[in-house]
Amino acid sequence: MSDTKKSDKSYDGFTAEERDAMKERAKELKAPARRGSRAAKADTEPEVLAKIAEMPDADRVLAERIHAIVKAGAPSLTAKLWYGMPAYAKDGKIVCFFQSAQKFKSRYATLGFNDTAALDEGTMWPTAFALTELTPADEELIAALIKRAVG
Repeated sequence: MSDTKKSDKSYDGFTAEERDAMKERAKELKAPARRGSRAAKADTEPEVLAKIAEMPDADRVLAERIHAIVKAGAPSLTAKLWYGMPAYAKDGKIVCFFQSAQKFKSRYATLGFNDTAALDEGTMWPTAFALTELTPADEELIAALIKRAVG
């Protein structure tokens, strides 16, 4: 006899955090329609900065530094929200993103790169980096990766 009633503890494929991220992405996709013809020209950086400001202190400090590094090293990238995370796009496609540790209750924040990033090196290369703090050497490496990612 199978129980068709779902319990609060049953696994439906997505965590609460993942469902929240999908809801945020749906809102992001609807935003251009609400903006109308101004959508293509809309400056989404204030939304990104507001999202960063909402983060817990440890994540906020990392996100602010990543944002500054990206803007300085690749001013052609557009800051935008992606699944509720700060992200940076080239020609509308996400190149890299910052995921706070708090977002998915992780022990570290993540700087990730999508397949549009030109980071190919041989047959295997990293596409995400765990962050707990940023040293000057880390910031130099990130700046170099960002520049390389945009081609």
